[in-house]
Amino acid sequence: MAAVAAARAVSVGPGLRGLPRTLPLVVILGATGTGKSTLALQLGQRLGGEIVSADSMQPQETDTEKVIDRKVELEKEDGHALHKRLSQVDPEMAAKLHPHDKRKVARSLQVFEETGISHSEFLCRQRAEEGGGPLGGPLRFPNSCILWLHADQTDKRLDKRVDDMLAAGLLDELRGFHRRYNQEKVAENSQDYQHGIFQSIGFKEFHEYLITEGKCTPETSNQLLKKGIEALKQVTKRYARKQNRWVKNRFLSRPGPSVPPVYGLEVSDVSKWEESVLEPALEIVRSFIQGRKPAAAPVRMPHDETENKRSYHMCDLCDRIIIGDREWAAHIKSKSHLHQLKKRRRLDSDAVTTVESQSISPDCDKELKEKGSPGQNGEELRPSV
Repeated sequence: MAAVAAARAVSVGPGLRGLPRTLPLVVILGATGTGKSTLALQLGQRLGGEIVSADSMQPQETDTEKVIDRKVELEKEDGHALHKRLSQVDPEMAAKLHPHDKRKVARSLQVFEETGISHSEFLCRQRAEEGGGPLGGPLRFPNSCILWLHADQTDKRLDKRVDDMLAAGLLDELRGFHRRYNQEKVAENSQDYQHGIFQSIGFKEFHEYLITEGKCTPETSNQLLKKGIEALKQVTKRYARKQNRWVKNRFLSRPGPSVPPVYGLEVSDVSKWEESVLEPALEIVRSFIQGRKPAAAPVRMPHDETENKRSYHMCDLCDRIIIGDREWAAHIKSKSHLHQLKKRRRLDSDAVTTVESQSISPDCDKELKEKGSPGQNGEELRPSV
C-alpha cells in the first residue's frame, strides 16, 4: 500500500550533515490518489531525512502479525448518552460538539478519564501559550511547511488507481485479511464495518464477494466482484472530494499562527510531474532548509475572522442541534428548514383564524340568529344616502 511505502526511513543525505537541528518539518498533504507517497520518497531520496506515515487507518505491524487498530470502546456507546456524560464533566466542550459526533465526544471523555483534566482546559492552556492561537497551542516544529497536492479533475485518475491496486494484488490481500480477521465474525453474524480498520475504504465494499466466493456460480461471483470494484471507485472519489473540503476548511480558510504556510502543487497532469510537482517542491523545501523565503507564494483563501466554528445553535423548529456559524447559516437557508418554517407559519395563521372566529360572544351570536340575515322578514336592505 502507498501509505506503508511512505513510512520507511530514508538515510540522511551528505548535504544535511553538520547542520543545526532546525531542519524543517515538511507535511505532504492531499486527497487520496494525488501522489503523496511518491513525492515523499522522491524528496527523501534527494534531500535526505526521515519519512513518517501519518495515515489514520494504517495497520501497525508487530513481528509478522498485523495488529488491528480499534477505536476506543466509548464510540460504541449511544451518542446522546456519551454527550450527556461529557456535559457533566466538561460542559464547555459538550456545548461545542454535536451529540452525533461520537468520535470527538469520546475523545474528550477519554482525555478527562485518563488525566482528570477536562479537554477544554487543556485547549485553553495551549492557546494561552506563546505562539498559540484559536486552533490550539504553538507549533511543536516552528520551521514547518505544508505541500498541498491537489488536482481539478481526479475521477479518471482515481479509477486508474483502483485498477492499478487490483493489478498489484488487492484481491489476494483482501482474501487473506478476510480469512484471518473477519471470516469467523461473519459466521457469527458479528462483523462490524463501523469501527477500527474494518471501516476503511477498500474492504467492506467487497463483503458480498468475499463471503460468497466459491459458494456460488462463477457468473454470480464475477458480478459481485464488478459490483465491489464499482463501489470502491465511487466511494474513493467521494472520499477525495471530502478530503479536499477538509483541507480548505482546516488550513486555508482559517489561517493563523498555528497553521504553517501551505504551498499548492497541481498534480492533474502526471506527465508533467517533474516540472509541476517535484521541482517546485524541491525548491520550497531547500528554501526552508537554507532559511530563506521560497519564491512561491503560499495559498490563501478569503475568510471571516469572526466566524466561530464551534458555536452552539438549537433550531427548535427542526429540533436539531447545529454546531458552527457557517453550518447555522447554511441550515436556515436549507430546504428542510424553510419547509418547516412555512409549515409553522401556516399553522400559526390557522390558529389566528380560529381564535378570531371564537371571539364572537354567544349572546351576540344568538341575537344575530334571532334577527336573521339582511333581507329576511320581508325587509329589504335599503342603501344609505
